[in-house]
Amino acid sequence: MTLVQLRHFLSLADTGSFTRSAKALHLTQPALSRSIRALEATLGGPLFDRVGRRSELTHFGRELLEQARQLVHDAGQLALTGERLRAGHASTLRVGLGSGPGALLSTPLLLRASEADTQVRVEILHSDNERLIEALRRRLLDAVVIEMRSFTTDADLRIEPLVQMRGAFLCRPGHPLTRRRRVLGFDDLQKYPIASTPLGDHVGRGMVAAYGPQAHPDVCVRLRCNELTRLVELTRHSDAVLLAIRAAASDLVELSVRPQIEGGARFGLVTQARRQQAPALPLLREVIAAHLHD
Repeated sequence: MTLVQLRHFLSLADTGSFTRSAKALHLTQPALSRSIRALEATLGGPLFDRVGRRSELTHFGRELLEQARQLVHDAGQLALTGERLRAGHASTLRVGLGSGPGALLSTPLLLRASEADTQVRVEILHSDNERLIEALRRRLLDAVVIEMRSFTTDADLRIEPLVQMRGAFLCRPGHPLTRRRRVLGFDDLQKYPIASTPLGDHVGRGMVAAYGPQAHPDVCVRLRCNELTRLVELTRHSDAVLLAIRAAASDLVELSVRPQIEGGARFGLVTQARRQQAPALPLLREVIAAHLHD
C-alpha cells in the first residue's frame, strides 16, 4: 500500500468516476484501475461497486475512507513541516474567532505574534459558529474560540470551557438614555435601534423571560452584524443601543435596565479531539488568559 494508491482511492471516492479521476490525476484509466485493484488486494476487500456509470463506495470502502483521508493529510502535513523547517519558516497558528472573542482577542493576538521574540505566523478567521466548526473539521483551522452554548457538542471535538462574561445594554456617552434619572425598562430601549450580533436561542429565551415576547431578538433587534467591532463603532457614533458582552467596549456606558439579563456569554476553546494540537497553541492560550475576561 502506498500514499499514491490512497490518493487514487480518495479521488475516485470524491468523483465516482474513473474517467474524471484519471483525468484529474493525469493517469490513463487502466493505470488507475490497476492502482485501485492493488490497493483492494492489500486491504483485503472491494472498495467500489459499479452502479451504472458511477463507481460507488462499498460498505468496506466507506469504513476505510476517513482513515485514508487522515493518513494522506498527515503525510502532507509532514512534508509541509519539513519544507517549512528547511526554509527556516516559523510554525503557523490558524484561529477562528466568534464575534465576542474576535472583538477581544484579534488585536492582542496579532500584536503578540508581531513581537520580536515570537516566531509564529498567525491567521485569524472571523465567522459564525457553524462555519468556524466546519473549517476546524476540514483542518483549515487549528482552534476556534466561540460561544459554547450555540452549537451541539460532538465526539470529534475537544471543548475546553474558558470563561463566562456578563452581557449588558450599552450606549455612547451623552446618549439620551443616560440622562434618565430612573431605572430603565425595556420599553425605554425600544425607542432606539437595538443592535447585536446573531444571538443563540438561550439568549432569546432569557430576554423573553425577562421582558416579554417583544424582547425576542428576532423582534427587537434592528441592526445585526456578525462582527461585534463594527457594532461597537456604530454605537459610538449613533443613538443605537448595543446588546453585547460588557467587556467589548469599556468606553461605552452600561445602561441600568431592570430586570437584568441573566447568563451572559460562555466562551470555550474548541479543537479536534483526534488531532494533535498545534505547537503554537500556547500563544493563543496566553492571549486568552490576558484578555478574555470582564
